[in-house]
This record gives sequence, C-alpha cells and structure tokens, in this order.
Amino acid sequence: MTRVIAFDVNETLLDLSTLDERFLTLFGSAALRPQWFATMLQLSFVGGLTGEYVDFTTAQRAALEMVARREGVDLTEEDVTGTVEGMTALRPHADVPGALRRLAATDLKVVALTNSVLWVAEAQLTHAGIRDSFDRVMSADDVRHLKPAPEPYHAVARTFDVSPGDVRLVAAHSWDVAGALAAGCRAAFVARPGQVPSPLGLQPDIVAADVAEVVDRIIEVDLGA
Repeated sequence: MTRVIAFDVNETLLDLSTLDERFLTLFGSAALRPQWFATMLQLSFVGGLTGEYVDFTTAQRAALEMVARREGVDLTEEDVTGTVEGMTALRPHADVPGALRRLAATDLKVVALTNSVLWVAEAQLTHAGIRDSFDRVMSADDVRHLKPAPEPYHAVARTFDVSPGDVRLVAAHSWDVAGALAAGCRAAFVARPGQVPSPLGLQPDIVAADVAEVVDRIIEVDLGA
C-alpha cells in the first residue's frame, strides 16, 4: 500500500527552460541547455559508478565548463556561478502547484527527493512557491549516493518508517523511475515533452502526461478514490 509519494524535482516539478535565456546569452543558443544538463548527469553517474562521489552542484559547474570548451567559449567564474545559481530560481511547471495542493490534502505523506544538495532544493521549492506542499525535503547528497542508486529511495522509506514498497516515486526521468523500481518502490512516470519511459526492465504502473494527471491516477490507484 502506498503511503509516501516522493517527487523528483528538476524537470519533473521545475522547468529548466527558465535557464534558456542565460544559455542564449552565454552561448548564442538555448539548445545547449539540455546538453549541459545531460553532461551534468553523466558526470554524476560516472562518479557513482567509479566510487568517486560528485555532488550535483560540482557536476553542474564541471559540465558547464565542458560545454564551453566544446563550443570554444570562454566563461568567467561569474558566468559559471551565475548559471549554477540560476538553478535556485526555476519556475514550476504550470500543472504542478495545483496538483501538489490536491495531494497534500490527502493522507499520503509527500516528500521531495532530489539529487540536488539540500540547501539548493530548499531554495528551489521556496522560490517556486511549493515548499509548503511537502512534509519533507530530502537530498540524495545526504546519503552520498545519487539516484538511481537504491540508497536515496531507501532513505525515504526509513525516514517515514515504511517499507520501500510503500513509497511511490514520481519522476520525468526513465533512469529515476528504473532506480526506484529496482529499489523495491512503486513509480509513476511523467511523460513531459521529450521524455519517454525505458522499454527495459520493470515498468511503472502509472504513466501520464503531467503531474496533474499523475496525481489523479495516484488518488485513484493508491487511495481508491
């Protein structure tokens, strides 16, 4: 029985296109913003696989430097810092605030589970005006293992004194959903534009176009309403 809903934050709840104007200014192309985020994930995952832990903020800075080198652009320290700090000022997707309020009104516990370091996550959710919708904000950085490793998902279960099977992750990333399912949790996939679930391995029992539809399905499936 699902008792805790754990939301991924970046891209699932918050819109990274908020940073597009900055990438247009620095590189002349907002299309490099997704490339930067993908490079950041790669650096983070490589750190986890090699046993050389890399926190999300460090990976973001390194990824920006790599993109700049590939593009032949010289960035100042201020350019790098300003871009990374922009992660704390992302807009929520339009479907998110109302959906979270609906979920917060149920008996389910609601937690934000992110790979971002904790102070960034708190700043992000506060700026987006949705912090009050969560019973807890948790960072994978606290267990020194980033999602999709099992430790962050299991940390949620321990925090709320439930089994992993009582936790449902909501995410717009197939790797995050795969990690949660492999850790024994349930999952819901948010099929935002450009995001599709992986055809490999365990599959989420909820797939919907946005968070509002996911919450509708959670209320139907997990609460029987």
